[in-house]
Amino acid sequence: MKKRIGFLSFGHYQPVQGSLARTAKDALIQSIELAEAAEELGIDGAYVRVHHFARQLASPFPLLAAMGARTSRIELGTAVIDMRYENPLYMAEDAAAADLISGERLQLGMSRGSPETALRGSESFGYVPSDGETDADLARTHTEIFRAAIAGAGVARPNPQMSRSTAPLSIEPQSPTLADRIWWGSGTRATAVWAAEQGMNLQSSTLLTEDTGVPFDELQAEQIQVYRDAWAAAGWKREPRVSVSRSVIPITTDLDRRYFGGERDSEDQVGYLDGGLARFGKSYTGEPDVIAAQLAADAAVQSADTVLLTIPNQLGVAYNAHLLEQIALHVAPAWGWESNAPVPARA
Repeated sequence: MKKRIGFLSFGHYQPVQGSLARTAKDALIQSIELAEAAEELGIDGAYVRVHHFARQLASPFPLLAAMGARTSRIELGTAVIDMRYENPLYMAEDAAAADLISGERLQLGMSRGSPETALRGSESFGYVPSDGETDADLARTHTEIFRAAIAGAGVARPNPQMSRSTAPLSIEPQSPTLADRIWWGSGTRATAVWAAEQGMNLQSSTLLTEDTGVPFDELQAEQIQVYRDAWAAAGWKREPRVSVSRSVIPITTDLDRRYFGGERDSEDQVGYLDGGLARFGKSYTGEPDVIAAQLAADAAVQSADTVLLTIPNQLGVAYNAHLLEQIALHVAPAWGWESNAPVPARA
């Protein structure tokens, strides 16, 4: 199995001391620049998180299109888009356009979303669950319509005054391979099974909204296995993709030590989220050889083909490129990753 790594940016911006991403413009431009730097380093993917009503990245498709126009090889993705907020047909047009601009490199992760700043925020966008429908149902319905649209399904009746055809109209543009590059962000084993049954790739995060008492990486590896079992049972022909997210900070310079030398969150955390128990994965911070060995022993990292590395984006492009370079040189090879390009020396 080919191993891939990518960075995952939440795109935080705040006008506070120490932040190099003080405005939304800063966060957007720096995301593009970091995608360029990551491609030069041989990193496989540049992914962004989508949050609404917060000082974070929110509208992914203009950003992904710009990243696509400025790069040539790196995968460009989301982890994840909250589908409760989306107009699925407008999203299908945006996604296809951004995918074509990038040369068909998008990897779109979507889900029901996570706890958020706004109370029932999607209702402000005009999307209200029907009677008897949950937020999760709404997200899945939007996802179903979106996936049908990008696969070329007819979704509108033709106007007989404008067309002699009576066939239903599809959205335009179409990107012919995008349908195979849709991922579902899953926080439980049950939703991982559902994603497999639907034929979507799997994104598993740094937390699971269930807890069985086993270490996080083992629970996540179990989730990945039940997903793959369900995929095989569904009879899909292609091989699915699976990603996990990790917070990885190699300490190699005095600046690293000043920023992160005191952080030693070396154990899983268990807490309450959305009214139930959740297990949160630990951070990997320390000497490169030590965290490389820890990650090589991480059951879920070994099970997945892609590891998304969460980054402290407010520390700027140069610093985050430095972190990615250290991971590429000294950490990721321990779990079988190989660079897609020569890693240049940085000053």
